[in-house]
Amino acid sequence: MSTQSTAMGNATTPTAPAPHFVASDPAIGQPTSAHGRISSSKRREFAWKSFVAGGIAGCAAKTAIAPLDRVKILFQTSNPHYEKYSGSVRGMLMAVRAIRTDYGISGLFQGHSATLLRIFPYAAIKFMAYEQYRVLIMPKVSDETALRRMFAGSLAGVTSVFFSYPLELVRVRLAFEVRTSRSLGILSTVHSIYSEPNPFLPTAPSQTRNAIKGVANFYRGFLPSVYGIIPYAGVSFLTYDSFKSFASTNEVLKKWTVLPQNESDISQHPTKPHVRAWATLICGGLSGALAQTSSYPFEIIRRQMQVAGITSATSTTPLDVERSKALTSTLGTARYIFQRKGLRGFFVGLSIGFIKVVPMFAVSFYTYEMLKEWMGIDDPRDNT
Repeated sequence: MSTQSTAMGNATTPTAPAPHFVASDPAIGQPTSAHGRISSSKRREFAWKSFVAGGIAGCAAKTAIAPLDRVKILFQTSNPHYEKYSGSVRGMLMAVRAIRTDYGISGLFQGHSATLLRIFPYAAIKFMAYEQYRVLIMPKVSDETALRRMFAGSLAGVTSVFFSYPLELVRVRLAFEVRTSRSLGILSTVHSIYSEPNPFLPTAPSQTRNAIKGVANFYRGFLPSVYGIIPYAGVSFLTYDSFKSFASTNEVLKKWTVLPQNESDISQHPTKPHVRAWATLICGGLSGALAQTSSYPFEIIRRQMQVAGITSATSTTPLDVERSKALTSTLGTARYIFQRKGLRGFFVGLSIGFIKVVPMFAVSFYTYEMLKEWMGIDDPRDNT
């Protein structure tokens, strides 16, 4: 530990030994150790702020694309009322018009309340977990690599899916339901899922076993979700961080993509480049398109398995029985899709997926960045 002198070289007056800290982190207001250690109170504050910001960002993004999300789910699950419209952007628009004609504007937002209940914890956990895993895996900014970024993003995705999957299943069931004889609410849908037969855990006299069976019903299609979220979340965080870093450091691009110093919040971040809003939106949109492409086949398999309980509980024809039996496993579902539609079946609705996912990711990342700025959240890691 050395002594320090004044900045102007006035070494005649000795000073007391300086604590071994670098400059205070403006995000939390506490010093960060020069060795990269982050205090527990700083971690907690960073965690809950990123949790809240991520949840709000997710809700804003999902609300912006809710009608397209409803149509995409109907296409992915081969809903007999709307399957004839699938396969093109024009068909998507026709499906939107048909839903609006049959059920009104509210029909385009059917299941959206369950979406918001699911997306807030999902997005909150995803963003918070990513920030925490990033600090854990890459203690310093200089430690960041593409592989580590993707690994942190994948872990964050798996963590968020595990905690939010039951609500996702309820949302899909509400969006899939098109019967007019009765209106299913969230509670009745939850009860229906809980009471459905489970192909792996048959009904037994034991109440405990039946309870386990009912809870397991809420994780139909969970494994394909895990398979899909690994590339989906990993690629999205990797590409967004990479695009944003490129936009803020490239000597040619930053003339247009970075705010001039006098327009930035120099009082808090005098040396941190601030990427313009339009550039942040483009980075988010591109990351969403690449993430969607890498994981879409797993999403198709997951959707088919999620609605399998409806057909198994109401199977009346040999085709329904065959379908319900085929959709009990990831491999069986993949085989069923391939036999019916070939490779194209794994990409049904992808064009709609792009139309939906590009604005969704753009709004999500942009909102998160703005909330981080507003709430004073910054990377707590040592930048040395």
